[in-house]
Amino acid sequence: MPTPALLDAYAGVRPATTPVWFMRQAGRSLPEYRASRAGTEMLDACLTPELAAEITLQPVRRHGVDAAIFFSDIVVPLKLAGVGVEIVPGRGPVLDRPVRDAADLADLVAHDLDDDALAPIEQAVARTVEQLGDVPLIGFAGAPFTLASYVVEGGPSKDHLRARTLMQADPEAWRTLTAWLARVSGAFLAAQVRAGARAVQLFDSWAGALSEADYRASALPASAEVLAAVPAGVPKVHFGTGTALLLPAMRDAGADVVGVDHRLPLDAADRLLGGGVPLQGNVDPALLDAPWPVLRAHLERVVEAGRAAPAHVLNLGHGVPPTADPGVLTRIVEWAHTGA
Repeated sequence: MPTPALLDAYAGVRPATTPVWFMRQAGRSLPEYRASRAGTEMLDACLTPELAAEITLQPVRRHGVDAAIFFSDIVVPLKLAGVGVEIVPGRGPVLDRPVRDAADLADLVAHDLDDDALAPIEQAVARTVEQLGDVPLIGFAGAPFTLASYVVEGGPSKDHLRARTLMQADPEAWRTLTAWLARVSGAFLAAQVRAGARAVQLFDSWAGALSEADYRASALPASAEVLAAVPAGVPKVHFGTGTALLLPAMRDAGADVVGVDHRLPLDAADRLLGGGVPLQGNVDPALLDAPWPVLRAHLERVVEAGRAAPAHVLNLGHGVPPTADPGVLTRIVEWAHTGA
């Protein structure tokens, strides 16, 4: 059977049509998602195999995208390891006990994530893969720097000051923290691959807060540990926001494919990377609400810029906004596949 277009592109082989999927395609923009999630907390949905599988499949059925992205959250491995964390509506992940001193850190890293704890994840992935047919599933995990920001700040932060202070003021504690986060995130990704995921994406949402020197010294090593936990032969995508100057370093963490946010044209990203790296991105999510002729012109520019790379997977430069019209996403997929 022919290799799916997405996997060809991830291998650097340009397929006949541009493959497309959307970050956060399984989520709040879909009415079927809202109906499925009614009365269920976010992390409970992630850890209920039949529900997580159903939500993962919904955008594939609706949009005809070239890949499913596993429905989960970056803090799920923390929850499975026994760490007190919840998703607070309108705010995001909030920890019961942020890491603020040596005792907090010692308590956190004493938690373990074993295969039994990962069973709901493997069950959800297996259920999903069984129903996807030839459409590949992409595994999902958060990078240690972004996870560390939540763990140290105790919740979402605009500037990540506490995390960056710890990184500089106590490098040993920082290494202990990020090494533990790398282990649990790596185990989370490996479990998804064992159950049938055919590619993975590591999200470092807040890495753009770092200089390149700080990223290479204090974030790259732990991200490299996560990606090294993925079995050989499985394509690895690395994505962050506000990371234009970090793209070569993110590649050097072990990525096969680099995701690019909407701030940097793909041909410029290709030049920064020195060529030879498949790219993913980078439609501006703000243009999903624009008239179709405006959006289509933008899509044409993105695809044309993507021709600079060996291969290109069309995606957004960040996640699908909750207010996005699902019909627009479907139309983008149809355009990418047919040009119409």
